[in-house]
Amino acid sequence: MRKQKHKVDLTSEERQTLQTLVRKGEHSALKLMRAHILLKADSNGPGWTDAKISEAFGCHEQTAYNVRKRFATGERLAALERKPQSRPSRLPKLDGASEARLIALACSDPPEGFSRWTLQLLADELVALQIVESLSAEGVRQILKKTPYVRIGGHTG
Repeated sequence: MRKQKHKVDLTSEERQTLQTLVRKGEHSALKLMRAHILLKADSNGPGWTDAKISEAFGCHEQTAYNVRKRFATGERLAALERKPQSRPSRLPKLDGASEARLIALACSDPPEGFSRWTLQLLADELVALQIVESLSAEGVRQILKKTPYVRIGGHTG
């Protein structure tokens, strides 16, 4: 068993906040589990070990350790939330200028034989114009979703 390196000392206010959070149960399972971990790791309360916490709540021992460490190193109740990413896991395919070209294209006249631009037509056109190497219709939809005045759809054969 490893020594409890990061001590959790909850103030009465923090303890009350965590107990209310757990009692109401209106938050995500992740947040509730982290609140339970902090309550059980409290040195002024039960003072459970990581092994005992992981056994009681069905999480990995490392999870209990990480929550306790994050709390003890100054982030306090921020330990309940997901840690913000330092960088996005995936870079966006289009930058601001490319998105502007997509919107301009969607607002322009559709190709011959179509009454409106379709998502797939827009994606194909962006690839043909070498604005992006590849882009799905879903990617186009997500970008245009942020722009309320662009109308797309319909095909007239």
